[in-house]
Amino acid sequence: MPHTIPIRAASDRDASDICAIHNAQGVATTASYRLSPGTAAERAAWLARHRREGFPVLVALDGDERVIGFAAYERFRELPGYDPTVEHSVYTAPEHEHEGIGRALMTELIGLARRAGLHAMVGVVDADNKASLAFHEHLGFTICGVLPQVGRKFDRWLDTAVLVRLLDEPPTGAGERRPRS
Repeated sequence: MPHTIPIRAASDRDASDICAIHNAQGVATTASYRLSPGTAAERAAWLARHRREGFPVLVALDGDERVIGFAAYERFRELPGYDPTVEHSVYTAPEHEHEGIGRALMTELIGLARRAGLHAMVGVVDADNKASLAFHEHLGFTICGVLPQVGRKFDRWLDTAVLVRLLDEPPTGAGERRPRS
């Protein structure tokens, strides 16, 4: 029987754990282009904004009910014509990588987006992060382009890949491409 990863909506008490995971897996790497560590207070404000705007934040838990990953989506761009599209983030605690946590979180997040009637989910990923690109493609995202040298971190220019998954279509197999309409 497969192991089920407990996932629930994030609460205020999770802000510190979410912050620690993001600092370790985002700020300390090129997974996020944030340049300095965040604080639990900033993450609490982020959680409150997500709740206020109706956007989900999910957390995955270990057997001791500790937060070991999180995923969220929010508005892609400010103009109302973009309202059917969201941009997501997903991070797993460093000691829990490759355990299926990211996949479980994203599967739940994609389901929430579909139930909310959204049309597209966007991922913005460092173009050199081959593991994240493969992860997203396996979940049905398609690389739609690479923006060269749009970020700068660790004294070097960074390229950003933009991936999209249309939510009203079933996922394609890894490596397949959807025809563009």
